[in-house]
Amino acid sequence: MNSLSTSIQSTPASTLALHSKLPEVGTTIFSIMSALAAEKKAVNLGQGFPDFECDPALTGAVSAAMAAAHNQYPPMPGVPMLRERIAAKIASIYGHSYDAASEITITAGATQGIMTILLSCVHAGDEVIVIEPAYDSYVPSIQLAGGVPVFVSMELNQHGYTIPWDKVAASIRSKTRLIMLNSPHNPTGFVLSAADVKALADIVRGTQVLIASDEVYEHMVYDGVRHESLCRHPELGERSFIISSFGKTYHVTGWKVGYVAAPAALMAEFRKVHQFNVFTVNTPMQVGIAEYMNDPAPYLNLPAFYQRKRDLFRDGLKNSRFRMLPSAGTYFQCVDYTAISDLPELEFAQWLTAEVGVAAIPVSAFYKQQKESGIVRFCFAKQDATLQKAIACLQKI
Repeated sequence: MNSLSTSIQSTPASTLALHSKLPEVGTTIFSIMSALAAEKKAVNLGQGFPDFECDPALTGAVSAAMAAAHNQYPPMPGVPMLRERIAAKIASIYGHSYDAASEITITAGATQGIMTILLSCVHAGDEVIVIEPAYDSYVPSIQLAGGVPVFVSMELNQHGYTIPWDKVAASIRSKTRLIMLNSPHNPTGFVLSAADVKALADIVRGTQVLIASDEVYEHMVYDGVRHESLCRHPELGERSFIISSFGKTYHVTGWKVGYVAAPAALMAEFRKVHQFNVFTVNTPMQVGIAEYMNDPAPYLNLPAFYQRKRDLFRDGLKNSRFRMLPSAGTYFQCVDYTAISDLPELEFAQWLTAEVGVAAIPVSAFYKQQKESGIVRFCFAKQDATLQKAIACLQKI
């Protein structure tokens, strides 16, 4: 009997070629500085996460949801009750009425929401305006969507960082598809004003340009200033995706639950992508957060909660050699260290961690092409004892 054998040649994994879609991306600065902080046993004011626990009522609500058998797939856009609570919150605070059924989607954190926006809107060769310094997920997400980032740098003066709207306007071209906007702004602490919103509206009026408005720090705006969510403004709201984060608002960054709100036509395209890149978000946390949102006090009181921590940190360093930049929002404080050292920002942050015992993040890491300004960013979303320990170390410089 004849036998037929087929020989399959295997290729060693070491010789397989993989052409990276993100050839310039390596380990993030947050991982690098957090690892160094752990190695040196430094106070970690680098990565932006609280070192205190959330409200036990929130974890209790999630536990109750699990016990009540809310453990299978929820609807793809999210648990209806949670979307309804979000819609009610937005209407109450910002005066914009989103339809919970068709205009709000629960996401696996804000980063997934941003990626999904870009994948749903940006086609190969489309341009996306990025205002630098910028959160590190923006540019890789644009590139993975096939888009081309176009950079506009914020300007720095004695009043802090500002957006040069004339340069934003000059960057609008026929290929411009979307503007990435972030307010309150990470890393600078800049907050959009009514004048900024008017300038933005004037720029996009009459165009097909969309806006992705990253508002994850929406409840961290200080000194009595209101958060200018783009959904407050009908002309901008009709072309904007609004992104927010329960992780930031409720001190649970590890839960990775957020949401995106947008007009129905935009949301329909968003959901086409969302259903395939994540499908949906874990059920018990959605149900638990929805129950917790019955009481608006936790997010309404958040500005005062974090402003006290900001002021504690700023007051502790007011007689130091650091120059405090304005921090109108977020839980970040940028400082100018040029009176202390002429080291580049990354080297200064590494020295600060290893020799002084406090970790920070170089603001240069938030630029595509590293821009040296002699500024590092601290996170004050920490227990008072943690902040006091850091202050004591930094005062010695």
